[in-house]
Amino acid sequence: MFLEKLTLINFKNIAQETFNFSSRINCFVGDNGAGKTNILDAIHYLSLCKSSFPMTDGQCLKHSQDFFVIEGNYRSDRARLEHIFCGYKKQVGKTLKRNSKEYERLSEHIGLLPLVIISPTDSFLISDAADERRRYINAFLSQLDREYLSSILKYNHILSERNKLLKMEATNSDVLQIYDEQLCMYGEIVYRKRAELIEKLAPIVARFYSFLSDDKDDVGLSYKSQLHDKAMKELLFEARLKDSINQHTTCGIHRDDLKMSIGGHPIRKYGSQGQQKSFLIALKLAQYIIVANSLEEKPILLLDDLFDKLDISRVERLIKLVSSSDFSQVFITDCNKLRLENILEQNKTEYSMWFIGDGVIIK
Repeated sequence: MFLEKLTLINFKNIAQETFNFSSRINCFVGDNGAGKTNILDAIHYLSLCKSSFPMTDGQCLKHSQDFFVIEGNYRSDRARLEHIFCGYKKQVGKTLKRNSKEYERLSEHIGLLPLVIISPTDSFLISDAADERRRYINAFLSQLDREYLSSILKYNHILSERNKLLKMEATNSDVLQIYDEQLCMYGEIVYRKRAELIEKLAPIVARFYSFLSDDKDDVGLSYKSQLHDKAMKELLFEARLKDSINQHTTCGIHRDDLKMSIGGHPIRKYGSQGQQKSFLIALKLAQYIIVANSLEEKPILLLDDLFDKLDISRVERLIKLVSSSDFSQVFITDCNKLRLENILEQNKTEYSMWFIGDGVIIK
């Protein structure tokens, strides 16, 4: 996938800019807060219909403005041309169009423009609660599999309705049974597809980590789920009394987690910052490979704040890796222009570079 042209109006701190990109490496350099990451976030918006940060559409408006526009011209690996328009206006909401035709549901767009982002905020996948890791897996699989996307959306809706029912003074057992049957149907689909994904993902993560760390550490990735031991139907039946007392659903795929380890121990406790960062990069690169193989379309790769918690040798290995033919278009942000240029030129990598200052292209 190749983003040829990007136009931004009133997006975060960017009043109006247009970029014509290289099909390989594109770099944005400048001081912290200049707007480099905002450009990457706009690209993320066009692929996934939302910011990569926990922000509402309204929070992405430039101060004192009441609308923003993001437009992108794309060329697929099969030379298919796509024009994507994303607009937001106060009191009206968000509009997403593909080749001038508005989507009825935003979920229809997911997977058209595959994208993988690596950024400092990925640390939440290790440090935060399990719901963040589930959210990551959901976003990952939703780009690949429409049945998964539909199933997880329906599961979450039914789960919400079941929890409302459990909070009522008199729970209708017939309605509860209907909810349980639906949760089982969609939950089993989600569980199976998650298990298949992690089985594919784990060895690729280990391989990339080995390359980035020069074979210094042994890492693991596994899937934790209550459904490993019992079917969803059995879990729900056994937990009915507990659910009634707690007034929410205490078992199911909404309790799943990813286990990440180094040397056989939890990486959250035993991994250094550099090891954790390298693991997360390996995870995202593995995601890239699986998405590319599944969709037969190489995703766009966003590398935000490239040097965050990485030593120079690991950055050099990463640049060497993403410069290979296994990867397509790459976007990089960094504060140090000379440092980034030196690494790119040592790798004899084709690249374009923009210097960003206060939301505008300086040169």
